[in-house]
Amino acid sequence: METATYKPTTDEIKRLREETDAGMIDCRNALVKCNGDYEAAKRHLSEQGMARAAKKAERVANEGLIGSYVHAGGKIGVLVEVNCETDFVARNDRFVELVRDVAMHVAAMKPEYLDRESVPESIVDERKAEFAKSVPAGKPPAVAEKIVEGKLGKWFEEHCLLDQQFVKDDAITVGELVSGTSGVLGERIRVRRFVRYALGEE
Repeated sequence: METATYKPTTDEIKRLREETDAGMIDCRNALVKCNGDYEAAKRHLSEQGMARAAKKAERVANEGLIGSYVHAGGKIGVLVEVNCETDFVARNDRFVELVRDVAMHVAAMKPEYLDRESVPESIVDERKAEFAKSVPAGKPPAVAEKIVEGKLGKWFEEHCLLDQQFVKDDAITVGELVSGTSGVLGERIRVRRFVRYALGEE
């Protein structure tokens, strides 16, 4: 006996489309695949978006927006540049929301670097040396190396913007947020640079 296929309502499909900007057919298929589990369908669309984003990684992204965010009574300010491929997407509400979300995240979480690749090699070497000192004596070299790499990975997650857990949803990283939006909007999207100012800080 065949299992009945879940049939989403028009309202469910529309709601999912409004929240994800995915196509109507993609939304329907996600709801069917997830047997009506709305949150699972959203995650499925996000994962699809990230997969699609990987294929767009080589495209040129020179359009976009410079977003700003000022917090704490004017004591913290952020500027962030997020690029996309076309001016059309740069005006899309979903893209504008992404730029603001990234700026707010930078204000709240104080990342020092954009991604792992932007951390100077000298800093990475310093952290490795520091973490190596905390490895218990007597550990085999291979085990000690894994411990150091694990600590370094955790350090990247705390200090690099794209590796940080997104402040509004710690189930995803900022990098995953960007990739998911890229997949939904159908263009390459990248955070190019940011700067954070705090009153009185050097």
